[in-house]
Amino acid sequence: MMSILLLLLLPISSSQQTEFFYAGFSNSSDANTNTNTNISLNGVAEIEDNGILRLTNETSRLIGRAFYPIPLPFKNSTSASVFSFSTCFAFAIVPEYPKLGGHGFAFVISTSSSLPGALPSQYLGLLNATDNGNATNHVFAVEFDTVQDFEFGDINDNHVGIDINSMTSNVSKAAAYFSDDFTKQDLNLKGGDTIQAWIDYDAVSKVLNVTIAPSSTKPTIPLISFPVDLSPILHDNMFVGFSASTGLLASSHYLFGWNFKMNGVARSLDLSSLPSLPKPPKKNTSFVIAISITSVVFVIVVVSSAAYLFYKIKNADVIESWELECGPHRFSYKELKRATKGFRDRELLGFGGFGKVYKGTLPGSKEEVAVKRVSHESRQGIREFVAEIASIGRLRHRNLVQLQGWCRRRGDLILVYDYMPNGSLDKYLFSDPETQQPPKPLLSWRQRFHILKGIASALLYLHEEWEHIVIHRDVKASNVLLDGELNGRLGDFGLAKLYEHGANPSTTRVVGTLGYLAPELTRTGKSTTSSDVFAFGAVVLEVVCGRRPIEPKALPEELVLVDWVWGLWAAGKWEDVVDPRLNMDYDRKEVELALKVGLSCSHPAASARPRMRDVVRYLDGGEVPEVRSPPEEYEGKSQVGFDDYVHSYPSSSFEKVSSQCSVAVGAGEAVVAVDNRNEVGPFGYAPLALLSRGMNA
Repeated sequence: MMSILLLLLLPISSSQQTEFFYAGFSNSSDANTNTNTNISLNGVAEIEDNGILRLTNETSRLIGRAFYPIPLPFKNSTSASVFSFSTCFAFAIVPEYPKLGGHGFAFVISTSSSLPGALPSQYLGLLNATDNGNATNHVFAVEFDTVQDFEFGDINDNHVGIDINSMTSNVSKAAAYFSDDFTKQDLNLKGGDTIQAWIDYDAVSKVLNVTIAPSSTKPTIPLISFPVDLSPILHDNMFVGFSASTGLLASSHYLFGWNFKMNGVARSLDLSSLPSLPKPPKKNTSFVIAISITSVVFVIVVVSSAAYLFYKIKNADVIESWELECGPHRFSYKELKRATKGFRDRELLGFGGFGKVYKGTLPGSKEEVAVKRVSHESRQGIREFVAEIASIGRLRHRNLVQLQGWCRRRGDLILVYDYMPNGSLDKYLFSDPETQQPPKPLLSWRQRFHILKGIASALLYLHEEWEHIVIHRDVKASNVLLDGELNGRLGDFGLAKLYEHGANPSTTRVVGTLGYLAPELTRTGKSTTSSDVFAFGAVVLEVVCGRRPIEPKALPEELVLVDWVWGLWAAGKWEDVVDPRLNMDYDRKEVELALKVGLSCSHPAASARPRMRDVVRYLDGGEVPEVRSPPEEYEGKSQVGFDDYVHSYPSSSFEKVSSQCSVAVGAGEAVVAVDNRNEVGPFGYAPLALLSRGMNA
C-alpha cells in the first residue's frame, strides 16, 4: 500500500502528554500497530484503498464521522485545570456541483463519539434543533462550513468558525491565510485542493488559534485568535475526531492525515508524503495509437447505436444552467419514480388543482419524502417552478417545510419536500368536509400553543430575519404541517412574494383563501407582512376555538369566526369560544393570551396589528397591549366575507375571476386564484398553489 498508518501513542505520564499521528489511513489489520482499531468510523465514513479517509460521499442528508477510538484526558485530575492541546490535519472538500458546497465538516471534541440525535445538513452531525445552544452539550468544534445558513447567522458559504455548544459560531472568518509577506490570501474550502489546518489551544493564556493554508508550512499569523476558557466545556475525558454532513447538496469530505498532541505543539504534516486525490490521467502515445487503430470499429458502433442514443437523449432529464445555481439537490426522474414505486396511486398523499403529491422513500438514504408532481394540465409555468426552487430552497428554519430538491423531465415538474408524517393542522381541528371523517386525535392545549409559537417564529424569519422579505400570502391551518414530534411547520410557498428590505410591495390581484384575507387586500391589492399577520391571527383563533374562519352552516352571528370572538370577548365571555373538545383542560392564562394575540392580529385596521417580532415576544410571555376594538365602520360587517371581495372588482372582472376560482364553501375556504392572464404568481404567472392536501399525509 502506497500510504499506511503511522500511529504513535505515548503512555500517560506525569506530564499528561498524549500524541498520535496519522500519515494516511488504513483499514487493514497490522500486527504492529493494530490499525483497524486506531480509528473509529460511523455513518457513511470509510477508508479508501489509497489511504484516504472519506467522511461523506455524494449522498444527500447523511453524516460521516471519524474519531480517535478512546477518550483522552483533557483535565488535570488533581487541579481540574484543562490541558493545552494542538492538532493539525490535511483535508479536501469536493462538492457534487462546482461552487456549491454541501454542507461542511468540523473538528470536534465531545463527550461521545456517536453524538446521538445529531442531524445532518446545517447541523454538521453535531447537534439538533432541540439541543442546539444547550450548555449541557459539552461540544467544542471548529467548523469548515461551505453553506451559508441564515438561521445560525453564517457570514458566507466559505468560512471557518468556532462553535461552543451551538451551531451559531462564537467567532467566524472567511476562509483565508497569511502569506510570508503577511498578505491575506483568500482560500476556497470547496475547491477540491488539499488544505492543512492547525488548531492550538493555550490553557495558560486561554487563547484558541485556528490557522489554515494550502501548504505544509504553518503561517505565522492565525486566521482566528479567540480568547476563551474551555474549562467549563471540556470534561476530564473527551473524544476527539471529525464530523461531516451533507444536505440538499452533497460534498465529499476527505482527510489525508492527522496529528494531535496534548501539552505540546503538533507537528505539521508534509503534504507531499500524504496520499492525494487521483488526478485525471495524462494522454500517452500508446493510447493515441490504440484509438487510431480502433477508429473504424468506433464509427461502426456509433452508427449502429445512433437510434438508441437518440432515444435516450430525447427521454433524458432536462438540465438547464439555472438548475446548478438554485441551491437544492437535483434528483433524477428515475430515482423519484423508484422512490414513489412508479407514482402509483397507493402512494398518493393528496392532490389539488396543480397536481398530485406522493409519499416516497429515497433509494440511497431510505429517507421518507413528499414528492409533488405538477400536472400537465396545470397552467403552472416554468418561471414559477424556478421561483419556488430559487426561493424556498434557500430558506432554512426549523418551522418551515424544507424543500429537498427537484426534478424536471420533459413536461413533468417535480418538487421533493420533507415528509410530514402527521399531516396538516386542520385535520386535527376540524372534520373533513368531503368525507365527513372526524378530526384526528385531539391535540392538547400545550401542543397547540407550541405549534402557534413555532409558526410565529417561522413568519418572523420570513418577514425580518432572512436576506429578503418573504410574504407568504397563504397562511392557514391547512398549510401548517406537523412533523413526527408534532412541531408546526409552515409550508406551500406557491403564492409567496419576495421583496428587498425597504422596498414597497407592488399591487397585484388578490390571492389567498377567504377567511384569511386581510380586508385591505380586497381594496388595495397589496400583500404586506401585515396581511400575513392577519392570516396568522385567523390561525390562532382556529387553534383556540376549534372552528374554521368561515362556517356557512353556523348561526348568522357565528358565520365569521373573528366577528363571533370579538363579540364574546367584548362581553367578557371569552371562555365560551374555547374548543369544547379540550374539556376545560388548558392553561387559562395562555388561552387568554392566545385570544388577545389572535384578535390583535385579526384587527381590521392594518396599522393596529402587531409585527411578528411583537407576536413572538407576546407568545413567549411578553406583556400584550389591550386589544383595540374594531372601528364603528366595521361593526356588524364581516371583515373577511364575500362582499369585500365582490365589490373590489368590476362585475366583468369578477365574473372572469370567479370562473377560475376554486371555492370550497362547505369547508369555509375559497381559494382565490386566477389564470396566467391575471398575474398572481411570484413572477407574473399562475401560482404554484397546491392546496393543503398537497403535502399532507
